[in-house]
Amino acid sequence: MHLIVGLGNPGAKYRNNRHNIGFLAVDAIARRHSFPAFREKFQGLISEGSIEGEKVLLLKPQTYMNSSGDSVQKVTTFYKLGPADVSVLYDEIDLAPGKTRIKVGGGNGGHNGLRSIDPQIGLGYRRVRLGVGHPGHKDLVMPHVLGDFSKAEQQAWLIPLLDAIADNAVMIVKGDDNGLMNKLAIAVQGDGAERSQRPETADPTRRKAPAQSHIRAARPAAPQAKVPETGPMADMLKKLFKKD
Repeated sequence: MHLIVGLGNPGAKYRNNRHNIGFLAVDAIARRHSFPAFREKFQGLISEGSIEGEKVLLLKPQTYMNSSGDSVQKVTTFYKLGPADVSVLYDEIDLAPGKTRIKVGGGNGGHNGLRSIDPQIGLGYRRVRLGVGHPGHKDLVMPHVLGDFSKAEQQAWLIPLLDAIADNAVMIVKGDDNGLMNKLAIAVQGDGAERSQRPETADPTRRKAPAQSHIRAARPAAPQAKVPETGPMADMLKKLFKKD
């Protein structure tokens, strides 16, 4: 049995916060794989089902982010799960929006949810870091993560990312970290924030003319008409360009 934990804060006011991307990912997995309705237990919301024949528990701790470990510890103790049986999905401000990094073990990176989980179940669980971007200054971090995803973010990368996580959730269970990161990268197709800000041309079918080198640009344009070889014009040109 594998436990997939999504981190976030409970309550409607936090539902679409960047800090709640873990909750959103677990909800997407539950919908895609027809898990039963979440029930309240172990200080969280939990649902038990299967993904491609593998038994899976989905958990959304309801203790608020800073005490997420209380709920995770209760579940792992009851089901006799070790750290290797646990994957935690959470927001990461040090990754560009839509980027994903996965590893087993390591530090908490200052994330309060992991800081609560680490001492309660150990460090050897899988960490699925879902990038939400950095606001640019440490004083803006809190309002950034507790702010809602914009419609542009949702369309550019959030919805594709959540769909891809749900489609490939079996890779989380089987520990195919590189395979999953590749699938998610393809789904998002690069930096979502950058793509959402990319201006569109008025006519997307028009191609911009290729830029010329400075040497080519400096060359005189080729004559549009053939220079006459005989007649009054030819005689004038010969006199004009006659060498001394």
